[in-house]
Amino acid sequence: MIETSHLHKSVVQPDGSQLEVLHDVSFHVERGEVVSIIGPSGSGKSMLLKCLNLLERPTSGDIRVGGDLITDIDYPLVQLRQRMGMVFQSFNLFAHLSVLDNVALAPMKVKGMAREEAEALAMHHLRRVGLADKAHAMPTILSGGQQQRTAIARCLAMEPEIVLFDEPTSQLDPTMVGEVQGVIRSLAQDNLTMIIVTHEMRFASDVSSHTLFLADGQIVEQGETKSLFAQPQHEATRAFIRRISRLVFDIASRDFDFYDMTSQIKQFCIRCSIADKMNPITHIVEEMLVLLAHREGPVRIEVDHSEMEQFTTVSVLHRGQTLSPFDWPEVDELAVMIIRGMSSEISEEQTPEGIKLTLHL
Repeated sequence: MIETSHLHKSVVQPDGSQLEVLHDVSFHVERGEVVSIIGPSGSGKSMLLKCLNLLERPTSGDIRVGGDLITDIDYPLVQLRQRMGMVFQSFNLFAHLSVLDNVALAPMKVKGMAREEAEALAMHHLRRVGLADKAHAMPTILSGGQQQRTAIARCLAMEPEIVLFDEPTSQLDPTMVGEVQGVIRSLAQDNLTMIIVTHEMRFASDVSSHTLFLADGQIVEQGETKSLFAQPQHEATRAFIRRISRLVFDIASRDFDFYDMTSQIKQFCIRCSIADKMNPITHIVEEMLVLLAHREGPVRIEVDHSEMEQFTTVSVLHRGQTLSPFDWPEVDELAVMIIRGMSSEISEEQTPEGIKLTLHL
């Protein structure tokens, strides 16, 4: 369905030098296949999508779609736009048009459909993404998730053979990510050919049959998704897939800014898409500080989250202490009860720096 061969893309930097964003990228996508592209920020993922639909022309290399060489200078872009749709990070809806009109506009303007036919097609795809009841609403009153689903319906209304998704949930509140992912999952079940750039590792492992890992503009590893996630062959792939997000607080005195701490915890949870764990983490940290307030000594608090391993922990290191805070004579029993109630597992470790408690949520 799609085949790229030795794709290179260079851009001119402000100082006039050339930066190679993509280097010798080759892969193929079968009809009905869902491919995820993962990798660190700046690795060239979005640029690769833009090259695939010629929003950016490759510096060299070939791209074929259904056997047609679309990188041929004479290949008609209008035809490509009808064959290949794209859903961006930002929704790009027309604020002055209703949801229905946003979805029906392209079939009328590009395909020359009559309004009645285009609106019937638009309603079909709005039902497909669960937004039939919002057809006459204006985009400004929709949630971010609803706007992105409208953008997906608009793309589908052109009935493309292939859909490209560029980080489709990156600008959504964590509570809305699931609804957009659910729509993409349903499209995968309909055997629609899709290429998805995503930073959501669990989603990529669930929805795609094939995965590419990009770093520094080149494919480090590619293969069947289950195998790549279970047994990555390259250390860079292993490190990226199994990476742990960490938030650290070093508390040297009782004058620390607790409100700033809670704000950082909130932002961390939003970034890691674990908004449901924000309150438990905050309460555990607060109660641990109640316990530790009985004794002097610097404290380090670490909040760790691994998407692929699916764990979230709060670790507390009280430097210089050898006795667990739970066993102190002056222990606050209510604080201990709250901490135990919010933790699925608690482990203690004696380190050279002091006693370390790790609480699993």
